[in-house]
Amino acid sequence: MSRTTTVYTLANGLRVLCWPCDSLVSYIGVSVNAGSRDEDETCHGLAHFVEHTVFKGTDKRKVWQISDRMESVGGDLNAYTSKEDTMVYTGAPAGYEERAVELLADILSSSRFPKEEIDRERGVVIEEIKSYLDSPSETVVDRFEDLAYKGSGLAHNILGTPDSVERLGSDDCRRFLDRFYTPGNMVLYCSSPIQPEKFLRLAEKYFGCMHFPFTPHDRILPPPMEPFSMTEDFGSHQANTIIGARIMGRNDPRRFALYLLNNYLGGAGMNSRLNRELREKRGFVYAVDSFTNLMTDTGLLMVYFGSDPSKVDKCKKIIFNELDRLAQSPISGVTFEKMKRQYCGQLIVSSDRREGRVMSMAKTLLFSGEVRDISDTAECIRAVTPEEVRRVAEMVAPSRCSMLTLI
Repeated sequence: MSRTTTVYTLANGLRVLCWPCDSLVSYIGVSVNAGSRDEDETCHGLAHFVEHTVFKGTDKRKVWQISDRMESVGGDLNAYTSKEDTMVYTGAPAGYEERAVELLADILSSSRFPKEEIDRERGVVIEEIKSYLDSPSETVVDRFEDLAYKGSGLAHNILGTPDSVERLGSDDCRRFLDRFYTPGNMVLYCSSPIQPEKFLRLAEKYFGCMHFPFTPHDRILPPPMEPFSMTEDFGSHQANTIIGARIMGRNDPRRFALYLLNNYLGGAGMNSRLNRELREKRGFVYAVDSFTNLMTDTGLLMVYFGSDPSKVDKCKKIIFNELDRLAQSPISGVTFEKMKRQYCGQLIVSSDRREGRVMSMAKTLLFSGEVRDISDTAECIRAVTPEEVRRVAEMVAPSRCSMLTLI
């Protein structure tokens, strides 16, 4: 059973999110407002490379001591990077909260980025890049984003390229860490049986000494997206296609209508509109999904489908017809209430995954300055009207959409 979420701010600016839960497992991590969008043009892939290499040695620990610290008690230590944020996190049996907090503080403040480890990890990351390049369904999303955000820091792959990663060194990593991994640019979170007061003392003990000065982000709004329609040769037997349009940012009040629209159009359920029309009714595709990717100041709604090359134009026509219908007239009352009931139910089911839930709360605190939980989102979803969804659908009407196909 969960209890009240509490937020503290340390004297150095670090926000601390505590969500006490009666559980045998503790989830503790740090959300950092820094991602691939914050890299210099000469250092593409640096944010992701730092995420890999913060585990490669600190002032007092060797690489094996870092990996062994949580795993020796049955826990784990992991991280991921996006275009605007990085997450470094642990999961372990309850009772090891101090071990986790101390380790995270050591990694994020005292990483040394030793050259021999940097050289070794560079090869690992390049192999990761190659694995993505072998996947057209992954590549088409990255390529579409490059085109949609052309002329901005959002227009490159999070992983970088083999050539850009080859140029990265210890000094680059340390400089990125010192600039962005600062108390005022991070949220430390905990979902654990530990009392908030005790966790706050741990935060003060291990993170309170961090006083790196904060340097504001240099994020520039991407120029307007000029619609495009492109086909590129990938040497594949299947056509992988993205249809999408630029939309609002992550804190825009219209986002709740967007969530509802996206879930109805091609969300997780097999009863999504596009899955029924393209797969179940016609057998044109094996997979079709729609998804949103929201940044601080902009975003994308994208529809992905994989099909035989001969079916691409037919699929495009059906998708455009659906988008046009949604933009032209509000969804009927009965269907609309069913949409809201389904999405709110999915939120409730997802709330059972506590680690993802507390990560989401930390990210909303990081980017909006307030904690929003699943119950808050569900309440906002229930308040959405059909007309609000229609107005959001206008943003992704066919005339505003772009299309990219890899064959």
